[in-house]
Amino acid sequence: MTPHELSRADARRIAVRAQLLDTARPVGLLDVVRQLTLLQVDPIAAVAPNADLVAWSRLGSSYAPADLTGALERRSLLELQAMVRPAEDLALYRAEMAEWPERGTPSSWREYHRTWVAANDACRRDILERLGAEGPLPSRALPDTCVKPWRSSGWTNNRNVTKLLELMVQRGEVAVAGRGGGDRLWDLADRVYPGTPPVPVAQALRIRDERRLRALGIARARGPECPVEPADVGEAGELAVVEGVRGGWRVDPAQLDRPFEGRTALLSPFDRLVHDRRRTLELFEYEYQLEMYKPASKRRWGYFALPVLHGDRLVGKLDAAADRRAGVFRVHAIHEDVPFTGVMTEDIDREIEDLARWLGLELSR
Repeated sequence: MTPHELSRADARRIAVRAQLLDTARPVGLLDVVRQLTLLQVDPIAAVAPNADLVAWSRLGSSYAPADLTGALERRSLLELQAMVRPAEDLALYRAEMAEWPERGTPSSWREYHRTWVAANDACRRDILERLGAEGPLPSRALPDTCVKPWRSSGWTNNRNVTKLLELMVQRGEVAVAGRGGGDRLWDLADRVYPGTPPVPVAQALRIRDERRLRALGIARARGPECPVEPADVGEAGELAVVEGVRGGWRVDPAQLDRPFEGRTALLSPFDRLVHDRRRTLELFEYEYQLEMYKPASKRRWGYFALPVLHGDRLVGKLDAAADRRAGVFRVHAIHEDVPFTGVMTEDIDREIEDLARWLGLELSR
């Protein structure tokens, strides 16, 4: 098939529209999550928790964090591996869970997971027994009877129960049933997950590629490696080339030749529009890094700078933070990647004011 020939502006508009960031706002939270396929759960809330900030960017101030809490309690949405997903999508993961860890090319890391779980099988069974009798429970209420500690150079070193629970999620044995005081509450997966039949693995992977492309609009067939949510879309969609950008792309044909009307939006640093930094640079010619792990003296844009979208362009970064103790939303700086016009400045100011109101904080510039 002859590739679709797209300008950078075409590609950007497809990406923005697919991410529900054009003027046609979605109706509700479930519509947002079904289109985006996920909301990433992240504990960093310098402005607001990521899942809430992503939802606000799409829905505006009609969205309330209680909407997400309620959907999780009703289990129309579920948390899987730090991602909030539509409950019906669990059918696309259950067959893969049953095959754990066999799918994919053998690797030393996968083999280490397999042998570590096997060595701690008695602890795994103890956890299942405790959850069966008393769940849902936080991880600190579960027994650590591991005979082989988890070794890591990161924060998970010796966090045996936490790591075992995460691998038991991949095995389809346990699930996050809710949260209490910020802690995940764990239960047996069969009590949490809907009883719909699993989709066979090969079919499920193809559907997930198709849904991922629908959410992104345009993407590389093979994206950067991500441990939880791949950026790959495989053979989904149709082949495209983008003027001025090397290589081929996959595009959702449903997004082609559609009108575009943009708006201004403030995005989470974890927003899927900018999550693949290389794609963001290639299509939007926009450089971005999350700088919270850098020393303050080496930050260019700020601890938790919010990308600023205007129409089909990423035009700047907002360095701001919510000081809830003082009741203030502090704007430290607005970095202009391109010179702001008067209209851009007005639109961005309006979004900043709306964000402060939504947070219930007084705006301080």
